[in-house]
Amino acid sequence: MKGVLPFIKTEVTVINNKLTARERRFCLCFVRTGDAVFAAAKAGYSQPETDGERLLSADRICAELERLQAQRSRLLGGLAVTGYQRLAFGDVSDAVSLLFEENPTRQTLGQMDLFMISEIKRPKDGAMEIKFFDRLKALEKLETRSLETGSADSLFDAIGRSAAGRDGDD
Repeated sequence: MKGVLPFIKTEVTVINNKLTARERRFCLCFVRTGDAVFAAAKAGYSQPETDGERLLSADRICAELERLQAQRSRLLGGLAVTGYQRLAFGDVSDAVSLLFEENPTRQTLGQMDLFMISEIKRPKDGAMEIKFFDRLKALEKLETRSLETGSADSLFDAIGRSAAGRDGDD
């Protein structure tokens, strides 16, 4: 129940804010781009240059932007960790399979997990070169992030404790 209450509170805030659908579209676009003129144009305002600045000066718009930005920050932090985990521990079998494809189709490529690839080259001799992101750097980023957030012990400490526990069990 504890996880549901902040969500309900957030929804009540939005309802009490009484934003129009167009104002909500402006807020969503502004948080994504940081460009008030572009966001106002995308939201359908007729004078985006002036409307964008006017909207940014409204307290209820600022409150919604702060709420959306905080939500986005939490989400992006989690996505970054997930990305580093995929780089550090991901499977490279699809990338290796790609080496053996002579002329891969878009459909074939779309079904492959190529997240760990940083660069693909096909020199004139017809061979294919694939570079992967550095797994050790991804592990270091995960380590640094866990130390910064204080949410988890050091990755290496956890591995060490795990190994020590196994030694004691034998």
